[in-house]
Amino acid sequence: MKVVLRSDVDGVGTAGSVIDVADGFARNHLIPRGLALRATDGTVSQAAAMARARSARDLRERETAERVAKELVADGVTIAARAGSGTHLYGSVTTAEIAAAMTARTGADVDRRKLTIEAPIRTIGTHEVSAELHPDVSFTFNVEVVALS
Repeated sequence: MKVVLRSDVDGVGTAGSVIDVADGFARNHLIPRGLALRATDGTVSQAAAMARARSARDLRERETAERVAKELVADGVTIAARAGSGTHLYGSVTTAEIAAAMTARTGADVDRRKLTIEAPIRTIGTHEVSAELHPDVSFTFNVEVVALS
């Protein structure tokens, strides 16, 4: 039976793709769970429109990620945090704080789960942070932590 997938299904296909699956799998698993629709002329054209919209959205997200990467690799981000005597911070700088600083600096919404810190940032100074804002755009940039005055 030909079906149009409404969402990504592991081992089967991605959302919007028209695939041929066993009748029982379609009737008993995919369709009742809302994962797929029976392929008709209307659903196939709707899937094509969804694919076009998805590719346009992906292109916009990639361009935004490249712009953010170019800006941050060149200049980095500065975060002010409370510090004790010396270079130790009270607490640590989290990916959520870094993402908020990135959003404030670039204007692009950055998800904290796209950032990777090798070790907790608990000292004043410059630290490297990795980011993968898009599957095709990954980069490393510097975060400078300064004492809050």
